[in-house]
Amino acid sequence: MKMHRLAALALSLWGTLVLGQGTIYESKGASGPVFSDRPSPGAKEVALPPPNVVAPEVPPPTQPAAPAAVEQAPHYKKLAIASPASGDTIWTNTGAFDIQVELVPALRESDRIEIKLDGAVLRRAFRSSAISITEEDWQAAAAEDVEHTLQAAVVDGKGAILAESPVVSFYAHRATKKRRAR
Repeated sequence: MKMHRLAALALSLWGTLVLGQGTIYESKGASGPVFSDRPSPGAKEVALPPPNVVAPEVPPPTQPAAPAAVEQAPHYKKLAIASPASGDTIWTNTGAFDIQVELVPALRESDRIEIKLDGAVLRRAFRSSAISITEEDWQAAAAEDVEHTLQAAVVDGKGAILAESPVVSFYAHRATKKRRAR
């Protein structure tokens, strides 16, 4: 065990001394060779080879990192509300009515259509170009006016807007019971 420790000490000493590149002396001790940087009686100078230095590889200059190759959203070439058309009148007692959206190219799987009714985004998004506005949608978003606006937007999975339609104005009328004059 002593020999292993001595060899390890000698190697570590040798490594330390090699880095300094001073003169190294070897003498004989009771347990084997002794290495030192100071001469002693009977010590011999040890000729050391030049240190084995490996220069690190210098990486080539890097360009700014390009964005990861994420599947890009298609460029929607057309998004418009086809029905109701601008200036149309819808007849509804509850506020429920249908919207038809024109979209080219077709909606991607991860994208959705959001509808703004009178400037308020409806709480739910749609996967189809045929959209039914419910009474709850109407109650939550519609203004009390007779004239209303609609706008459609295609959004990605993170909610970023990819395309928006022009705003369409339309009128909503409710059936009323007129009293007959007597």
